[in-house]
Amino acid sequence: MTKSWMSVVPFAFVLLWSTGFIGARFGLPYIEPFNYLFIRMLLTLGAFFILIQIFRAKWPSWDVAKHQLVTGSLIHAGYLGGVFAAIKMDMPAGVTAIVVGLQPLLTAFLSKYWLGARLNRLAWFGLWLGLLGVVIVLGSGLVDHNFTLNAGAVVAAIVALFAISIGTLYQKRFGTGADLLTGSFIQYVATAVWMGVLTFTFETREVVWDPELIGGLIWLVFGLSVSAILLLLLMIREGESAKVASYFYLVPPATALEAWYLFDERLSALTLLGVVVTVLGVYLTQKASTKQA
Repeated sequence: MTKSWMSVVPFAFVLLWSTGFIGARFGLPYIEPFNYLFIRMLLTLGAFFILIQIFRAKWPSWDVAKHQLVTGSLIHAGYLGGVFAAIKMDMPAGVTAIVVGLQPLLTAFLSKYWLGARLNRLAWFGLWLGLLGVVIVLGSGLVDHNFTLNAGAVVAAIVALFAISIGTLYQKRFGTGADLLTGSFIQYVATAVWMGVLTFTFETREVVWDPELIGGLIWLVFGLSVSAILLLLLMIREGESAKVASYFYLVPPATALEAWYLFDERLSALTLLGVVVTVLGVYLTQKASTKQA
């Protein structure tokens, strides 16, 4: 892919990925979280199977496929399952996002010791500044709310944080040899199995097929599970892990803007300040990564 197209990919990814909480908000009132994810994975597998036939994508060897199963278990099952479980246990979505928002820092820290990546002071400053922006954006929406966290919700959010951080690094180190389409299909097979086990073990699987649920499900499949994930895997393949991870800092501000537009949620001056700080942090991280390249 040309450099001009690759420069657009991260921003398309952020726009799509940021709608995940929006799609969840539309659907979760009518369905349990693991069942929601299980049905989403089954539909996603169908979509990818069709794409594989159209583009005649090559299936990987077992040595490559087994790494895709691990990646799927981490990036998809661990992350999504942890986030949805935390919210199900009454952790506010904003607080959950703050915990998961530590992902770029954790990824940068782990990549230093696992992949031997080097980050200069400007890169570290950008990462910390981006985290501060995320906290400002999400914290501004929690100022007037009181909530109680239970241990299970905290554990679930931390599982999500480590799952996507380790999964990103694992895919960078072991999973880049697979075709994007067939590799993603195998990842979603692992995710579907995990979600199936969870929903059939812990949930009633009752569903109210409201138009909002159907619309949210369609968007999560084609907007997130197909389009956004392919862009994420492409970025992991083409760029260093810390640089890719820093784009996740742009997701909470984008989500705040979308929630303001779609649900008339308050967008305060403090929120806008957080957006500016976050964008500046990402810019500094990218600038530092470019200088090192």
